[in-house]
Amino acid sequence: MTLRSPARDSFRLVLMALLVALLAAPGCARFGKMFKKGDVNEGVPVEQLYDKGHSAVVDGNYGTATETYKRLIAQYPFGAYAEQAQIEMAYAHYKSGKHDDAVSSIDRFIRTYPTHRNVPYMYYLRGLSNAKRNAVFLQRVFSLDTSSRDLAAPTQAYNDYSIVTERYPNSRYAADARQRMVFLRNEFARFEISTALFYLRRGAWVAAADRAKYLLETYPQSEHQNDAVAILAEAYTRLGNDALATDAKRVLQANDPQHPWLSGGWPKDPSVFSKLNPFARERRGTSAAD
Repeated sequence: MTLRSPARDSFRLVLMALLVALLAAPGCARFGKMFKKGDVNEGVPVEQLYDKGHSAVVDGNYGTATETYKRLIAQYPFGAYAEQAQIEMAYAHYKSGKHDDAVSSIDRFIRTYPTHRNVPYMYYLRGLSNAKRNAVFLQRVFSLDTSSRDLAAPTQAYNDYSIVTERYPNSRYAADARQRMVFLRNEFARFEISTALFYLRRGAWVAAADRAKYLLETYPQSEHQNDAVAILAEAYTRLGNDALATDAKRVLQANDPQHPWLSGGWPKDPSVFSKLNPFARERRGTSAAD
């Protein structure tokens, strides 16, 4: 009887295992693809990608639009479709509340296509995004006053709108940009009023007067100018400067004879919530809590 060699049997087992592995590899790869989710936009023609992204924007599916446009720009970085995709992707970011992403996309577009015919729109869109940047959550959840927050982003928005009105005065966005500049200017003035009232309520008469004067010098003809004059009148009265207090009162009577300060009804103490909430707005009609 012939005995089998253990070494020969081991060699045969290893050989058979290798053959099975080689034969099974293509099948396993195909089998794995059945469970692996690939990018459905990969390899799709540029026209179809753009149509898909544009339809998503129209339908309000901004997440789908953004992903589709990213794939389009990655696969086809040059040409009219890529340019339009960047514009609409920035809009999709804005509409979905991703204002930082919107500003980044807009800045990239302006650097790449500084003479593009849609550059005025991109500056206008950047203004819209900056106006809401870093404030959407607080404003929606707590209905907080936008004039009391950090003004860096709104200031940038004002500058964006200014670019539209000054560089592209005949564009379709110029008129609306001017109106938004007026609104932001009044917000800036109201911020100064809020700060002046803060000082006034704490007996910092000089600081309150300085803020009021700054408002009148920086934002003349704003809708809060009469409040600034009232603060001057109150601060100068408290300081014992009768001449300046009388002048301020005379100006206020001439410009706003119904202002509540003239009848001793302004400023009133803020509500308890306003005292605790640093974002709460100052209002003429705030009821006294104490």
